[in-house]
Amino acid sequence: MLVIFSCPAYANITMFGDVAEKLLKLMGHSGKIPGAILADDVPAALVSLQSALGTENQSPKDHVVQEENTEPVISLAHRALPLIDLLNAAASEKCNVMWDSVN
Repeated sequence: MLVIFSCPAYANITMFGDVAEKLLKLMGHSGKIPGAILADDVPAALVSLQSALGTENQSPKDHVVQEENTEPVISLAHRALPLIDLLNAAASEKCNVMWDSVN
């Protein structure tokens, strides 16, 4: 399953369902899809997400390759960057944020 996050102030963000659910829970939401955050609640959701990921004042480390022919390990903080950008734009423009699944 894929999840699309959207708001009028930013381009849509598509994520894998399991990653999206984890990030939603870190924002203080149930993780249910579909859903929405009202514009007034976006700043608090952003702070919760950044605090949980520890990314308030740092950028996530680049992916680490464990062995030569393996897939890179991408941290949750790195995967959250597009969503953090969307939430920042939504907070600046005072927009609601919505998400829904795509099968």
